[in-house]
This record gives sequence, structure tokens and C-alpha cells, in this order.
Amino acid sequence: MRRRQFLQSAAALSAGFHIASDLMARPKGPVYGHNGMRYAMDTRWSRADPLKNPVNDCHEMVQDAQGNIYLLTNETKNNILVFNRSGKLLRTWGHDFPGGHGLTLADEGGEQFLFITDTSRHQVYKATLDGRILLTIDAPIGPGLYKEAKEFVPTETAVDTNGDIYIADGYGQQHVLVYDAKGNLKHHFGGRGEGDKHLDNAHGICIDRRNGATTLLVTDRTRNCFKRFSLSGELLDIIRIPGACVCRPVIRGEHIYAAVLRSPVIGNEKSGFVTILDRENRVVSNIGGTEPVYENGKLKPLAQADKILVHPHDVMVDRDEDLYVAQWASGKVYPYKFRRVS
Repeated sequence: MRRRQFLQSAAALSAGFHIASDLMARPKGPVYGHNGMRYAMDTRWSRADPLKNPVNDCHEMVQDAQGNIYLLTNETKNNILVFNRSGKLLRTWGHDFPGGHGLTLADEGGEQFLFITDTSRHQVYKATLDGRILLTIDAPIGPGLYKEAKEFVPTETAVDTNGDIYIADGYGQQHVLVYDAKGNLKHHFGGRGEGDKHLDNAHGICIDRRNGATTLLVTDRTRNCFKRFSLSGELLDIIRIPGACVCRPVIRGEHIYAAVLRSPVIGNEKSGFVTILDRENRVVSNIGGTEPVYENGKLKPLAQADKILVHPHDVMVDRDEDLYVAQWASGKVYPYKFRRVS
């Protein structure tokens, strides 16, 4: 009898523990997203003091091998802010990037480096994680490219394993410029124009190795799509995301994540959200956006559904598949964290 009572008590205690754990794990507020990729929002993730370490536009974020998170802002009091995953500010550096816009992390010989684009200085920089500049790439003045430096307004970089640097001139002449590891121009493609191989607001670029081949994904933000190119610049595919003025594509595992600056057109202010695509490049979830619906294989136009984001500019995905969203022209707010709940 005592044994039966003990087992019943133990079972009740165990059930109570699991119920309590489940309740603790559930988000306290709203959950955003679709199709098993849903997230709870934390607008107070950053524990930095805005009076001591202000931000202007929070442009992009990356995470290094130690798990530290680097934020690039165009506030020259502290262009780079380094956080741990809990939002504690660890250190800052940089006072010389008034147009700090693109931030890319690259691995080279067992070390990691940052590539920064500056839209005001019309340059691209390679830097150590503590801010020492190792390489500066200026506007490539010459026939068929740029007549003067101010025409070159780079917004993003991608770096291949051989050290080649791909620069998206998203606010300039819309070229994708390819350099070797020493900063020598090798070739270019894209450029402003109306044909599919041309670009309009080539805001972001990344290297995609998900399907066994190495290709480039380039943002064509005004036209609501990503364009896939070979490394030599041949157009291979167009991933259309109607209604989504996408920023740079960010690949984590089999998914593409992207901030949508505005929707459904670029002129519609304060209308952003985050979109997620699967391995087949189909939209599966929108955080703050409408549910993705396909009819006859085509995605119906997307739009903002929840006013939780103003002008999201970048998404960073950590090791737990939690998201961090940096925003442009959104009241100088620090990035928001979105914890994955399903």
C-alpha cells in the first residue's frame, strides 16, 4: 500500500513538473510566423545604454566563432558594437564609418575578418575583429565603370573560400564587382538596366552552397526578388517574392532569411517584416507579414500584417535558430531578438 501511494505521488509530482516546465517554456506574449517557424519577440534584448553607446541606423549583424554578435551602425561614436547572446555589450570600436552599411564575416586561414561597406566614403574595408583595417577598396575608376568615386556606393560584400570578394554596388551603378583577395578587380556583371540580367537596388549579396553548387544570390530590391548568378556572372534563376522589398539574403542551414524593408512597394514607409524561404526557395514564414499563399505555383503578394517592425534592414540567425533584426530609420532602436518557439 505504501509503495502504491509512493508511485502515485511520484507520478503526480512528475506530471506537475512537466506541466510547470511547459508553462515556463511558453512565450508570454504574441507569437509571429507560420508553418512551424514561429517566434516570440524581445524588444529589450540589448542591455546597452543609449546615452553612452547610441545607434543611428542599425544596418547589419554577424556572429563570430565564439558566439559574439557584431552590430554595424552609422553612428560614429561607436560604429561597431559587440554583444554576447544575452545582449550584454562587451566592447565597441570604430569612429570612421559615417556610411557604415554592409557587414560580412569571412574565414581565412583559421581566422575571422569583417568586411565593411561605407556608402558615404565610397569604400570597402577588410578589418580584424578588433577593428584594425587590413585592406581598403576604392571606386574602380575606368572605362565602362565609374567616372568618379561618388558613383560607387557599395552596400554589401560576400567572400568566397578562395578569398575572392564580391561587392554589390546597391546604391550606385548596380554592378557586382569581383576582386581577388588582394583587392585587384577581376571582372564585373549586372549593372543598371531593364533586362533580367541587370539590377535595380542590388542591396545584398551572399554565396549559396545549399544544393551542391556554388552560386551567388543578389538582391534586386525594387523588383521584389533575388537573382541567382554563377560566380562568373551568368544569370541562372530569379526568386520572385512579390510585395517584399528584400534586403540581403542570409543563409542558415537550408533556409534563406531576409529583412523586408518595406511592402508591398518601396515607397510605403514603416511597412517592414521578415521573410523566410526553404530549400526550394518557397516562402514558408513571415514574421510580422501576411501568411505565404501559393496558387498554381506562384506566390501571392505579401504585405505587412503586424506593426512590430518599422524598417527591418538585416536578420542574423544564431546557433539556436533565434533571430536578431537590425532596423534602419526606426527611431534609433537597438536590434530586436526573436526567439524560436516552434
